[in-house]
Amino acid sequence: MPVRIRLQRHGRKGKPFYWIVAADSRSKRDGKFLEKLGTYNPTANPAQIDLDVDGSVKWLRNGAQPTETAKRILSYKGAMLKHHLLKGVDKGALSEDEAIKKFEAWLEEKDAKVSSKKEDLAKAEEEAKAKALEAEKEVNEKRKAAAAEAEAELHAAETAAEETTAEAEEPAAEGGEETKEAEA
Repeated sequence: MPVRIRLQRHGRKGKPFYWIVAADSRSKRDGKFLEKLGTYNPTANPAQIDLDVDGSVKWLRNGAQPTETAKRILSYKGAMLKHHLLKGVDKGALSEDEAIKKFEAWLEEKDAKVSSKKEDLAKAEEEAKAKALEAEKEVNEKRKAAAAEAEAELHAAETAAEETTAEAEEPAAEGGEETKEAEA
């Protein structure tokens, strides 16, 4: 029975979520599997991968062949490196302690890279929020200035209208006094 380490799709339309499984190569993509090795969520940034490294190495040592995508995921999480180091231990090229030290050093380096990427993404997100806030403040200032200008124009127009009506009433009032004097 040829075993493959592959992805089994879950999630809904447009929101994929995968299980990393060891399955018979003849079974359907989302069908029976022998063992669930982990999960993979490609929609997160960076992608979230939970993997049982020791279980994956066990299947690799038993002859399971990973698909291309599964191989990349196993390599990203260090399962392929651990498998490679254990082959070296079997051949006598290095001791088990040396292999464990090399693997742990690689894991620390990988964790540092991932954490720096997360920090960079967080900084970029904060900068984007700050730029959006500045742009919004600028737009609000322009709106306030435009509203103040419109209010000043409206106030000036009202004052001009009051002055013209006051000037129009004055001659009529003066004319009215003259007629009263003439009648008297």
